[in-house]
Amino acid sequence: MDLIKGDITILDVDCIVNAANENLMPGGGVCGAIHQAAGKKLALECKRIGHCGMGEARITSGYDLKAKHVIHTVGPIWHGGNNGENQYLFNCYKKSLLLSTHHGIKSIAFPNISTGIFGYPKKMAAETAIAAVKQHQISGRKIREVIFCCFDDENFELYKKLLN
Repeated sequence: MDLIKGDITILDVDCIVNAANENLMPGGGVCGAIHQAAGKKLALECKRIGHCGMGEARITSGYDLKAKHVIHTVGPIWHGGNNGENQYLFNCYKKSLLLSTHHGIKSIAFPNISTGIFGYPKKMAAETAIAAVKQHQISGRKIREVIFCCFDDENFELYKKLLN
């Protein structure tokens, strides 16, 4: 597992993950940035797909991105932790990794799912993300390169501590 701080939309990987909304349309944060960088064809493909439930994942082309694919996953909104948020977040990573393995993806970059406007506690989210990736890699369905692309210093420092 690798760690960087920066703009996920410029990474030269097989796939980037979008912290999407359920209707897969352009939104704020990383979702809006990915849609803007990928171009209008991404929104058209997302419209054809139509919906992605919380904890689920869907794959599209990367269009104008360096990444060949975008996996869209819908993270949970934090409501105190007693509403299945951890399992939904774990499933975001698990289903994204399973989908990437199924499509022969060898390198994937994840944003900090649910830690922006969805309010998920950053340390808990990082622990969940790392646990999901470790579980996937141990299962024998290895992806050559998994990158956590942090958008802020706090997430970056948390991941750095947890990965060491």
